[in-house]
Amino acid sequence: MRALWKGAITFGLVTIPVSLYPATRREELKFRLLRAKDQSPVNYKRVAEADGKEVPWKEIVRGYEYEKGKFVVLKDEDFARVDVEATQTVDIMNFVAIEDVDPLLFYKPYYLEVSKGGDKAYVLLRDALVETGKIAIAKVVIRTKQHLAAVKPQESGLMLELMHFPKELLDVDEFKEPAEKKLGKSEMQMAKQLIQSMTTSWKPEQYNDDHHDALEKLIEEKIEHPEKKAAAPAKRRQPTNVIDLVSVLQESLQQSKKKPSANQKQGALKMKPAKTARRKKAA
Repeated sequence: MRALWKGAITFGLVTIPVSLYPATRREELKFRLLRAKDQSPVNYKRVAEADGKEVPWKEIVRGYEYEKGKFVVLKDEDFARVDVEATQTVDIMNFVAIEDVDPLLFYKPYYLEVSKGGDKAYVLLRDALVETGKIAIAKVVIRTKQHLAAVKPQESGLMLELMHFPKELLDVDEFKEPAEKKLGKSEMQMAKQLIQSMTTSWKPEQYNDDHHDALEKLIEEKIEHPEKKAAAPAKRRQPTNVIDLVSVLQESLQQSKKKPSANQKQGALKMKPAKTARRKKAA
């Protein structure tokens, strides 16, 4: 895999050469818009609202709408004045306890791979973070954009996780709080029993994107049998207002006891690679 970014972690006078790699991937099926009658791909044109005419790239500028229909135009030199310097460094500003940081701030992880000559300092930072129970808060520039980020120990290495700036989070006070209701002891006891009956050890291989898998299967079927009519979609269960919470909890407990355990289901959850994915790789 090609490195997304190469640079160094710096804190104090310590410099650790590293390379940055994506830690996640999103397996989404991509679709093209087509004209129905002949499956001709549909392209987009840049059209001006004022007269409906197509606008070439050389005539396009970027503008900020400060009032309805009023814009201030920013040129390349304007953006250059405020661009942060791409220093190729993860500049650690301070260290904090991870439990003090709102989990909502974290949103995108990357692997930090040590580069030549940095092993000892890399291991030192990793182990020091583990022993102190701290994470490093840093700023990093990736593709001209500055990000807030955390450096965390992850198994035998270090992880860089991009963060939202705190002011980007919506205040929870903006949302309606539930009305406080007096809970009966029996309701709480059954809720605890239901949670206990559904509690398993964490096995990440159990979790799949069911929609993605079903969509791949459907595409493969349509490729192999284009004339076959699609089955009617299953009726969705409509949500209802919970009136008798005790009876609903009792029914849920009975159903959870009938279901196979996570260990029994594990064998069934191991799925073969979808044919659609194999077809693409072969191409």
